This record gives sequence, structure tokens and C-alpha cells, in this order.
Amino acid sequence: MKVLHAVTLHTPTHDFGGPTRVALNLSRGLRRRGVDARITALGDRFDGPLPDSVEGVPTWLYQARHVLPAFEVSGITSPAMLARARRMVAGADLVHVHLMRDLVTLPIALTALRTGTPLVLQTHGMIDPTEKRVAQLVDLLGLRKVLREADAVLHLTESEREDVEAVAVPRPLRRTHRLVNGVPAQERRPATSGDRPPTILYLARVQARKRPEDFISAMPVVLAKYPGARFVLAGPDTGPLADDMLALAARLGVADSVEYVGPLGHSEVMERLRSSDVYVLPSIVEPFAVSILEAMSVGLPVVVTRTGGLSPDVAAAGAGRVVDSRPDADNGPLVGQAILELLDPAANAEASDAAWNLIRDKFSIDAVVEDLHGLYEEVVAGHRR
Repeated sequence: MKVLHAVTLHTPTHDFGGPTRVALNLSRGLRRRGVDARITALGDRFDGPLPDSVEGVPTWLYQARHVLPAFEVSGITSPAMLARARRMVAGADLVHVHLMRDLVTLPIALTALRTGTPLVLQTHGMIDPTEKRVAQLVDLLGLRKVLREADAVLHLTESEREDVEAVAVPRPLRRTHRLVNGVPAQERRPATSGDRPPTILYLARVQARKRPEDFISAMPVVLAKYPGARFVLAGPDTGPLADDMLALAARLGVADSVEYVGPLGHSEVMERLRSSDVYVLPSIVEPFAVSILEAMSVGLPVVVTRTGGLSPDVAAAGAGRVVDSRPDADNGPLVGQAILELLDPAANAEASDAAWNLIRDKFSIDAVVEDLHGLYEEVVAGHRR
């Protein structure tokens, strides 16, 4: 079986985050099962020629053209990719589109419908009802059509499925299927010993909805007990927010204890996770963060918010701490207290075991790929009939 994964953007430091990581993880897992899985996407910020493979997955990358800069990632495209889209799609037995309202994935999904190629969509929490006029126009011009006519639409949570169905009305979706995110098995991190200053890590895009300010404002609470603790803020900055966070740390008198290291490559991400004691992601909205899964895959305890899609699993397993998060309040003290609890060596070891076992038992990439491969076979067989 030949499968084409289409995702919006790939950069050397994975600035687009979850969707690209999911596409890579799934493609690698499918290739281990003998499926000819490939990825097409826009490439940006590479020095020299765009690579023809990423982490062992063959890729067709096209240089990103920022035709509508005001719309950021939704406003990039490639005339060369669009010109070749029909040939790429027609050469696949199935097209798996990581869909958003953009000028990359939506045209490829429409091309799959025009060529009669089996189509699976995965929205990653990026498609929901909106009052924005431009987004509503995109829905009218093609998004609703691909949602309604796709052979299957994947969702992470029930609320995501409801959001996608609300966009597709009045006609229902043909088929929905829950597919969780999965990550590869990883080597465990060393146990927290308590004989060295702890490291607390935020590793995600530095953007408003992920509430990095709650990570920074948790610092005084932790430093009161662990004055040598180090706080690492890592990930691509979607604006001047990283500078704002460093300024907030200065106002709180804790600037010497925080470091912003910027975006990291995937191997660097895993190194940072293994060398940390607690991972923190205080997002207001987080459908199913791959970064949380990656943290737990090395046995790193996590502090997450109650509104996250993975939070019930974290709480049930005891893989970390789940805190409230309000967009109109300083949640730093709550986050700080949760960090303190996990810095206790015994509590850290218990949560570490739970996190590593949770990934192995429920969110391994092998189990997710087996589920997806079965869906692919059903979709392709349905087309043949």
C-alpha cells in the first residue's frame, strides 16, 4: 500500500509542532509494517537544499512562499507543490491529510476528491466553529466539502469530533474514528536523586494559549524551597512572547534562574527531557499534546492543566499533577505547588514509573499504527467495492 501524508510545514526545529511530529511518527511506524508511507509538506528555514527524507521517511518538500504573511502558517503555499499535487495524489493508494484551514492541506484534500483517491483526514483540534469571516469563507469554498466527502475523519477526543461535525453541518460526516497520538518507546531518564539542583522544563511553542507566564510565575514558589533550581524555557517563539517572559522573570526577581534556549531539533528535545526533573505545560487549551507524550515516554513526570485532552489519563495513572488553569488569573502558585510535590524524590519516582508505563500500555506508536493500518485497509477495500 502506498500512503501519502500531507502536512502543512516542516522546519529543522519543528516549528509547526504536533501535526508534523504525528505525521512523522505514523509514517515511520507504517513503514516498519511494510507500508510505503511518504510525506509532502512545505519546507522553510533550511540552509541549502530541502531534504528528501526526514528521520528515515521519504519526503517531498517544497519551499514555502509566504504569500499572506498576516495569516502566518495559514498564509504559506508553494506553486510548485500545487502544480504537482495531482500527480502525487494519483500515485497513492490513500491520502492522509493533516488538515487545517490553509493553502497546502486543503488543496491536496480537494485534489484527492477530484481524483477519486481514498481520503483520510486528521484535524489535530485545528478545525472548529469560528466567527472569523476569512475562515468561514474557507469553509464555504472547500473545507466543508472535504469534511463531508472524506472516507474517514480522525479525532483525538469527543469534543474535537463534535467541533468538526459542527463545521460540516448540515450534512453529516461519512465516518469518524478515534485515533490517539502515539510516540515511540524510549530509554528511561535517570532517577531524580535530590543531591543536585532540579531542572524544570517548559518545551513547546511559546504562545499565549500555552500560558508560559504561568511557568515563569511558578518560579518564586519553587525557588523558595530549592534556590538552586533551574528553569528552562524551550521552543519556537511565535512572537515577542519569549522576551516578555524573560522580562516577567526579571520583575519577579528570578531572572538568574531561567534560560530561554529557543527551538530545538528532535534529538535535542529528547536530551532535554531526559536531563530534566519535571515537565510543565500549563495550556488553557491542549487537545492532545505530543510534547506531553514525549516527556512521559522517558519517564518524566508532568504538570498539566485540567483542560488538556491528556489530563484525565495523567491523573488516572498518577503520571504527574493536574492543575486548574484560568485565562484571567495568575495560575503560577498552583503550578509551583504541583512542581514542588513532584520534586520530592519518592513522589518523582512514583510518577516517573506511572508515566513510562502509561506510554507503553496506552500510547505506544505501535498500537496506534496497528489501529490506523486497519482503518486504511477498510477504507481502500470500500473504494474497491
